[in-house]
Amino acid sequence: MAGNSQRRGAVRKTGTKKGAVVGSGGQARRGLRGKGPTPPAEARKGHPAARRAAAAARRDAAPAGGQRRDRGDLPETVVGRNPVVEALRAGVPATALYVATGLATDERVTEAVNAVAERGIALLEVSRAELDRLTGGAVHQGLALQVPPYDYAHPEDLLARARDSGRPALVVAVDGVTDPRNLGAIVRSAAAFGAHGVLVPERRSAGMTASAWRTSAGTAARLRVARCTNLVRTLKEYAEAGLMIAGLDADGTVDTDAFELATGPLVLVVGSEGRGLSRLTRTVCDVTVSIPMARQVESLNASVAAGVVLAEVARRRRVAQAG
Repeated sequence: MAGNSQRRGAVRKTGTKKGAVVGSGGQARRGLRGKGPTPPAEARKGHPAARRAAAAARRDAAPAGGQRRDRGDLPETVVGRNPVVEALRAGVPATALYVATGLATDERVTEAVNAVAERGIALLEVSRAELDRLTGGAVHQGLALQVPPYDYAHPEDLLARARDSGRPALVVAVDGVTDPRNLGAIVRSAAAFGAHGVLVPERRSAGMTASAWRTSAGTAARLRVARCTNLVRTLKEYAEAGLMIAGLDADGTVDTDAFELATGPLVLVVGSEGRGLSRLTRTVCDVTVSIPMARQVESLNASVAAGVVLAEVARRRRVAQAG
């Protein structure tokens, strides 16, 4: 034992040649590399957490308010029994009513079918699978109303309408109003108080969807809505045509009590629900207008504020005309 220098458990070399040795230490380096961190449970296929995450994503993708989200390749549809009936009552333009095969009818389905028959709108019976495809997987309750794209006017058309009316121009422009219901309410107020039209930008703004049309209570059929590619540039063009630009702002340079520009040719610019007027839009405003309010109330909804100021503009114009 004394002559044996080999330690118990030591690895015996098989020769002097360099290379692999007995044991795991001689394995290829790539064999010892790890496979990376373990992915989270939500990312592992078949894991209960992954199934729950997928279900939540499908719920988040479902549209609110009975309106299918835009899918680009599919036409806009109003889905669900109550939303379809409300849209038809409001006179929303429609091209077809889709009814699922074998649908159990109730008073809402009957009213919708009778309404499209009276208006000459196509009534189409389709399978539930086809209706799922047409509505982008929305919860349609077997009923969907297809709505054509809104036919926007050109910004110059609003000035032409003002010239033809013989009254000082009154245009309402929206700056970043992203809620279609707010836009619909603004259109309704604009029509109620004698505006010649509403101007919306193409980007970062709600458009005239079925929801906006429905909120306008049908006034969108009587008041033109124009669309522009650049709001600031169009406002400058309106200013060159002789219109004054007034923006609604909580910290306005004047309030509605001193709004003397109301009786002349005017563009009233309504800011977004959260941040108000954009910085660039402010640069083209001749004046900013605030609404006197009780101190404990911070601000009004964009459409409500527009209605208040438009009512004051209409009042001042009536007084000026009577005088």
